[in-house]
Amino acid sequence: MSRSTSPDPPADLLGPVQGEVSWFCCGTAWGPCSSTGKGACGTCNSGSMQHAWPNTSDACWAITRPDSCGVGLSRRTCGFRHRTTALCSGVSVVTAIADCGPQTDLFCGERSCCGATCADNRLIDLTPAAYSQIASLSTGLRPCEISAA
Repeated sequence: MSRSTSPDPPADLLGPVQGEVSWFCCGTAWGPCSSTGKGACGTCNSGSMQHAWPNTSDACWAITRPDSCGVGLSRRTCGFRHRTTALCSGVSVVTAIADCGPQTDLFCGERSCCGATCADNRLIDLTPAAYSQIASLSTGLRPCEISAA
């Protein structure tokens, strides 16, 4: 992927994108998570099928800057549904945007693999309930493909 120097977020995701999936806690206590904030959309809960996306708004984009890692991601707002497919197993989960994140620019070049299957750059955070549908929480990061649901 080439690095983008445009300060503007891309207009649309033209197809599936590969990157890393991680998990995060939000909302009421669930599994390994204590109670915490409800996220940028005000609806996030660790026990729900939800995720954080790095391009939910101009303010979110200014923090996460996936373009600094050479990744163009479409603007999608609260409630938009993505399908995240674990490249290790082929298992997928459909989740709705409930927060801004991850801060992709802090993880440029980070790589996770399972065998010879790898992906770079942390692009999506799932709630623990959603992540546990595609991988064990103990893995922390997995290579994945993200598409519109």
